[in-house]
Amino acid sequence: MPADPSSERQPPSRRIHAVGRALNDLVVRFPWMWPLVRGRMRSYFEGLAADWDARTNAGSAEHLAALAAGLTAVRPAPERALDLGTGTGEAALLVAREFPQARVRGVDISPAMIGVARAKVGLDPEGRIAFKVADAADLPWPEDSFDLVTGLNMPPFFAEVARVLRPEGYVVFAASWGPETPFYTPPDALQRGFAERGVAEVARGSAAAGTYWVGRAAAPSP
Repeated sequence: MPADPSSERQPPSRRIHAVGRALNDLVVRFPWMWPLVRGRMRSYFEGLAADWDARTNAGSAEHLAALAAGLTAVRPAPERALDLGTGTGEAALLVAREFPQARVRGVDISPAMIGVARAKVGLDPEGRIAFKVADAADLPWPEDSFDLVTGLNMPPFFAEVARVLRPEGYVVFAASWGPETPFYTPPDALQRGFAERGVAEVARGSAAAGTYWVGRAAAPSP
């Protein structure tokens, strides 16, 4: 069932928060270890897909506020956008609403999550919005494929994001509940990680209970 936008989200348990932060830090500091935990992560989210929206209040104004705020810094509007760890697709659908001319792709390692996301868009004859099972650490697109990459409550796979990002493309990472979010990366860590790969910070801030960070890739060499 869809999430009730008026319902109050229950905060994650201490265990979920601690495990999420540990896995997020692992990706940030030791990305080469991701394959060791990827299978367990996939299995975990497979089991939660059916009631994920109701559990997290996904799709509500609160859940999406930080990402929506970050997207206001993206100008000009993108032509191709990618949402990482899209889950049931709510962040990708927000991107599609904000940029109605963009072709939007959402990826997640959980087939069950992607199944829920696909059911929300049904048959899209224009192919403007599509969801695909894929690993954010090993994306099935060539270099310079997207001029916007987003991640909501998602670990940042710095190298892979930079690889698929077009010159002068944007990155927006947001956490719905700021440091309370299990998968949360502090803005300073996002700034350092992306700066090493040619993506400079252009904005950071907060909205509702969440936080966001925006970066932009360098212009092409003359």
